Amino acid sequence: MVDLENVPTLDLLGEIKRRYLCLSKPEKRVVFLGAPGSGKGTQSTILRRDYCLCHLSTGDMLRDAVAAGTDLGKKAKEAMDAGKLVSDDIVVGLIEEKLKAPECKRGFILDGFPRNTAQADKLRTTLDKNKMLLDAVVNFEVPDELLVKRVCGRRVHPASGRTYHVDFAPPKRPGVDDVTGEPLIQRKDDNEETLRKRLETFHSQTVPLVSYYQKQGILHSINAAENPNVVTQEMYKVVDPSAQAPPSS
Repeated sequence: MVDLENVPTLDLLGEIKRRYLCLSKPEKRVVFLGAPGSGKGTQSTILRRDYCLCHLSTGDMLRDAVAAGTDLGKKAKEAMDAGKLVSDDIVVGLIEEKLKAPECKRGFILDGFPRNTAQADKLRTTLDKNKMLLDAVVNFEVPDELLVKRVCGRRVHPASGRTYHVDFAPPKRPGVDDVTGEPLIQRKDDNEETLRKRLETFHSQTVPLVSYYQKQGILHSINAAENPNVVTQEMYKVVDPSAQAPPSS
């Protein structure tokens, strides 16, 4: 538990204000679809804070469950240690557990799941069981060539997770973190060959998934190649059309 005595007063008041403002906003349950580098992570962070939602990333959930040693975490670890894919049933089980957590009371953003129509069917069954409906599925569209440029130019400070880009958001000094002065790294998977393979898989799976949610009338595609602020505006038009203006963080 966090010792609130050590939290600066202004930070504490700011957090209280943020949560209070969330009470006037509708609950939201959304899925974000998009290729690596499409900006889903950036936009989900903004939406999560403005609406007090939980961000459900399958990778984070698996890591947390394995670290906590839960029953599902043990099953996931067994599969991963054997070099196998974690089954959809385990992933959906983790999602269902999270849906009952206090931080997910006002809704969620699902990022990275579902990846195909079979997973979408399992998700729908789970939501039906918990008397929940998806409000929207946001499809972040970006041309492949721009995705390659975005991903391959990404640089990371390993200790903090701060992310830079050699063209779009460079550090003050090339190759080093602005705060610590420590070297930045390029993640092993942030190369063109790996990304092209991931994009091929993404496109083959996502085309039927887009059609799946179109038939339900909840799919909204937005041009995520625009400036991030413009993408944020478009995202809010989809997620909460009743909002008079994009909420501020």
